[in-house]
Amino acid sequence: MTRLYLTLTTRLRPQLTGLARRLRREDGYSTEAVLATALLTALALAVLGTILYNAVVDKANSIDLG
Repeated sequence: MTRLYLTLTTRLRPQLTGLARRLRREDGYSTEAVLATALLTALALAVLGTILYNAVVDKANSIDLG
């Protein structure tokens, strides 16, 4: 019984360690962070563009041409 246990643990330990290491990896985190940053940047640019557009249009409409 002890010999079987030692044989199984000797053969399975590297495989289980490798499996645990692969399950712990966080490779997708950087992709998610880049995507979230890009979306927030695009949103900020859209808001800034809208503010600037409204300011320019208001200023243009306030010019007296008469």
